[in-house]
Amino acid sequence: MYYYKIRHHTRYRYTAPVGESVMEARMQPRSDARQHCFSFELKVTPQARVNSYQDYLDNHIHFFDIPRRHGQLVLRAESLVGLVAADELPESLDTDTWPALDSLSRLPDYWDTLTESQFVRFTPLLGALAEEMGLDRRRDPLSLLHHINTGIYYAFRYVPESTTVDSPIDVALENRSGVCQDYAHIMLALLRRIGIPGRYVSGYLFTRRENNDQSADDASHAWVEAYLPDLGWLGFDPTNNLIAGERHIRVAVGRDYADVPPTRGLFKGDADSEMEVGVQVIRTDRPEPEKELLSDREWEALEGDLMQQQQQQQQ
Repeated sequence: MYYYKIRHHTRYRYTAPVGESVMEARMQPRSDARQHCFSFELKVTPQARVNSYQDYLDNHIHFFDIPRRHGQLVLRAESLVGLVAADELPESLDTDTWPALDSLSRLPDYWDTLTESQFVRFTPLLGALAEEMGLDRRRDPLSLLHHINTGIYYAFRYVPESTTVDSPIDVALENRSGVCQDYAHIMLALLRRIGIPGRYVSGYLFTRRENNDQSADDASHAWVEAYLPDLGWLGFDPTNNLIAGERHIRVAVGRDYADVPPTRGLFKGDADSEMEVGVQVIRTDRPEPEKELLSDREWEALEGDLMQQQQQQQQ
């Protein structure tokens, strides 16, 4: 098993004090057959009582309300997670898998993963990309998934800040550039268009220089899971041309980014807000016998280091 410590901080600064903030967070890693979250802690400043629940997809959602005036809001999340290596995939499947996939469209559990959603659209530009990549059912579904994953990786440039979290899919398609969120949305649209169920995964990637990962090492990550009969949900990372494995730490799954943002909320007041985000993923030897959470002073030092790294990457 591979073990990771994850530290994720988010700071909202307001141009004027606001009277109330209501916020929900999706930062707790999932626990399932291949991944186990040993511990999770979320600290909020100003202090607030944090509640939580699990949705119908087993995502953990934490929520809180700060009813008093404040000039900034800080969330600090710490996790300890263990992952086992993914099973080795076959080289290909029989083309008879296509009728089995088509039968899923009659099952309610897969409707959301086969149709358009807020950020996954079947636009003319997407159709042009599908034609350019030669996407049809002459390949078996697994071979086609590998082809799409690699094709998107080489067809697009990873350019930080070239899109925003609410950019429609055509922005990245027209410019042939984007970030992991755009890569995931484009792959999802191609999968659903051809009849393969696909869902968006929000999480973290343990990056290593020797792997030449494109995605930033101080931010959350996004990739895709596709469903194939007999194999289940399989992870594909078109940003880095990878099959999701023991370096991909899953937090939440949904139709697209709109379902699983790390934070989402509202505030009351006449002010603008600015958000800073920093992430640290560290591989460790084994779970610690007791949780050792960072103190406020250690968090402040870590946040300063993360912000400095971001500024250097943007220059």
